[in-house]
Amino acid sequence: MIAILSFETIMGFWLLCLIQVFYSPCRPRGQSGYLAKGCGHPCPGGLFPSQYVDQTDLEKFDNVEAGRYTVGLGQTHMGFCSVQEDINSLCLTVVQRLMERTQLPWDSVGWLEVGTETIIDKSKSVKTVLMELFQDSGNTDIEGIDTTNACYGGTASLFNAANWVESSAWDGRYAVVVCGDIAVYPRGNSRPTGGAGAVAMLVGPEAPLALERGLRGTHMENAYDFYKPNATSEYPLVDGKLSIQCYLRALDRCYTLYRQKIEKQWKQAGIERHFTLDDLQFMIFHTPFCKLVQKSLARLMFSDFLLADSDTQSSLYKGLEAFRGQKLEDTYANKDIEKAFQKASLDLFNKKTKPSLYLSLHNGNMYTSSLYGCLASLLSQCSAQDLAGSRIGAFSYGSGLAASFYSLRVSQDASPGSPLEKLVSSVSDLPERLASRKRVSPEEFTEIMNQREQYYHKGKKNGEREEGKASFLRCYASR
Repeated sequence: MIAILSFETIMGFWLLCLIQVFYSPCRPRGQSGYLAKGCGHPCPGGLFPSQYVDQTDLEKFDNVEAGRYTVGLGQTHMGFCSVQEDINSLCLTVVQRLMERTQLPWDSVGWLEVGTETIIDKSKSVKTVLMELFQDSGNTDIEGIDTTNACYGGTASLFNAANWVESSAWDGRYAVVVCGDIAVYPRGNSRPTGGAGAVAMLVGPEAPLALERGLRGTHMENAYDFYKPNATSEYPLVDGKLSIQCYLRALDRCYTLYRQKIEKQWKQAGIERHFTLDDLQFMIFHTPFCKLVQKSLARLMFSDFLLADSDTQSSLYKGLEAFRGQKLEDTYANKDIEKAFQKASLDLFNKKTKPSLYLSLHNGNMYTSSLYGCLASLLSQCSAQDLAGSRIGAFSYGSGLAASFYSLRVSQDASPGSPLEKLVSSVSDLPERLASRKRVSPEEFTEIMNQREQYYHKGKKNGEREEGKASFLRCYASR
């Protein structure tokens, strides 16, 4: 199994928290034997002073009915970046912080890949900007590049890094995966679904969180649910109704494929039964807004229900028998099914998924880093004992579209001083850190959004705005 060794998250342009994740590989690589073991580096917590707008305030400012954003979307706060921040400064900061906190030599990194849809140059990658951080060490032998497909780029980068560590090309060094985005929308119904964030993950051997090999269900197709054809604007074109349908359709397909693969593994081990939500102790999702995630977990229960025999449906799904014989693909607009299974799955949602939504609830959509922010939230809301030995299901979605359903295994060792216990301890103060942010009025928030729109892709010299190292040094020094 391949390991996420450590990762660091920022909200807006401020450091949010540092998360250390370790796990062990067990696959031979080429003719060189087995992947190296014995890695592990304790990581202290981070800092994150930032700014946010309250969604209740925004409802009043936008003159919409109370609850439109807080109940309809399930959001309470939305973090946002100042006009002085760009994707380069976000990613420079998290990588710098990751390396400082792990105290790893800069030449110990052999792979660096960035997942982002926040594009500020049509040719030059964010990865090349990050190479400035490695300049003094002389380490230029670092593979990987940017990966872009809406909110899926971070997961694709993680899979690529894991594949490198498992391959004959691996030279024993670590991989760093960076996912970051600034999610902004024009004033209107979409604006409350914005947010911002970045995550830098250190991938390597020997850690308490493991990607389960061979257990990925992936679905890709051509769709125009969300896209950004105008390079002079940060704003996307969005078909909200289509995007939700695409998300749920991809979830159905990926979950079905994952189920088929894990049942095949079980059959080879002499176990013959259907995989269900009961086999996942926790379930995390890409989270554009929290209400969609609650609907998504209900959707997985509905999928389990349709696969069950009539006796199981009658005993485990009492009151839902009227929905027998439905086809998944015919039910995306069926509100009766949606409401019935949301109600039936509420206890499962509260137990398996709600703990992972803490950051999304208070910060909003982080695009490529959204799923990994949910992982951070889950770790911050659960004890090491609750997490030990569990399987965490993960659904990643990017419009356009690309999606995967995969799973992580948590170490059994939750003893004091164990990597898992240190991991959980490092993020336990997340609620206090979120509470310490600066609250900004909707008027000030709107003015900052207007400034971002005005100055996007405009600058002081040759049409370029300040970015890269200068932006990073200015922002980093302000912490």
